[in-house]
Amino acid sequence: MTEIRTPRLLLRLWTDDDLVPLSEIHADPEVMRWIGDGSTLGLDETAEAIERWVEEWDEEGFGLFAVELLGSGELIGAVGLSVLEDLPDARADVQISWLLGRQYWGQGYASEAAHATLEFAVQDRGLDRVVAVNRLGDDASENVIRKLDMVRERETTDPRHGHAVHIHGIDLTQYEA
Repeated sequence: MTEIRTPRLLLRLWTDDDLVPLSEIHADPEVMRWIGDGSTLGLDETAEAIERWVEEWDEEGFGLFAVELLGSGELIGAVGLSVLEDLPDARADVQISWLLGRQYWGQGYASEAAHATLEFAVQDRGLDRVVAVNRLGDDASENVIRKLDMVRERETTDPRHGHAVHIHGIDLTQYEA
């Protein structure tokens, strides 16, 4: 089983026990504001998302991790890698993304988990490049991206939702965690 431990977090594969806590995170309009079309997700949509992530692990050898607090075992969100296929000029890049429950914002958890994910990308999966995509105005994600030393490469429009996004990249051949 693929697991990553950081000083405060455990990044791990998904279990059935994650459905309800993740659906509670997905039900928060503030959490979902910058994701997709901004709609909240219910239990069924959350189950479908977890199923897609598990399938991506099987097909690609990477995917989104469940993120839990080491001390309590509480699920706080998701972070990981996925193949970016729906942006016109993304060239099927591997994307890093994160989603945390609102009560965990501003505590450095997203940056901690994202750094560990980049280490996993280069050391365990041999990837030489990763991108991050964020909507214009999503300053919190922009801050995490900056902490990852990713470089803004271009601006484009998300064809599914019509909003402008920035695509950032990092050359992992030079990455040092």
